[in-house]
Amino acid sequence: MLTTRVIPCLLLKGNGFYKTTKFKKPVYLGDPVNILKIFNEKEVDEIVVLDIGSTRNRTGINYPLLKDFASECFMPLGYGGGITNIDQMKNLFQLGFEKVLVNTAAYDNPNLVTQGANAFGRQSIVVSMDVKKDFCGHYVVMIQAGSKKTGRHPVEYAREMEERGAGEILVTAIDNDGTMEGYDLKLIKLVSSAVNIPVIACGGAGNVEDFSSAVREAGASAVAAGALFVFQGPHRAVLINFPSPEELESVFATS
Repeated sequence: MLTTRVIPCLLLKGNGFYKTTKFKKPVYLGDPVNILKIFNEKEVDEIVVLDIGSTRNRTGINYPLLKDFASECFMPLGYGGGITNIDQMKNLFQLGFEKVLVNTAAYDNPNLVTQGANAFGRQSIVVSMDVKKDFCGHYVVMIQAGSKKTGRHPVEYAREMEERGAGEILVTAIDNDGTMEGYDLKLIKLVSSAVNIPVIACGGAGNVEDFSSAVREAGASAVAAGALFVFQGPHRAVLINFPSPEELESVFATS
């Protein structure tokens, strides 16, 4: 059994799954339940669903749709998007989700991370941290689906979130998102070496070798990807796919 988790990260917009490039130009992938069924059949380790419109558009959490997701999936599920209070977290756990991801709310109200960890266990609370380089090449944490700068550096922000009670940190490099040109290894290494909790690398995976690089070279505890699992070929035709256990065992054997 693999010790490194490989996680499809699926972006929810309205009632469909989409994939972005650098957090822009969302491409429609299809019906979410059908896509989750395929990942079920492929026996993935776990799945993260991020609603990319709920915070910016203030649409709230679509509990009826998420209930369908939880009913369909037999693997651990995480959800992020529009979470601002403990009651919402409780509702999600009652639906069957095992983890909640907070992004903008963690910045706006860091105490929410602590409250969630105290109420449900820190293993259930993941801080999702979107990071972009500014015009000088410096890393800055972004919120509101990557549209607003916080002025915070990812290292000191990650340390604070760990102190607040986060059980994991999902680090997404906005500049690499959807490019399939590899993870931002420098960013992943900076964050993973600064905290003692698991760091999930996200943004840019183009092949299974990138998974190995994120773990071996940058110290990630787990890897997440989107485009790699939903596109196929040079024209990026939509095709839900996932590496075979043999492929993953082979690449991580050298990690």
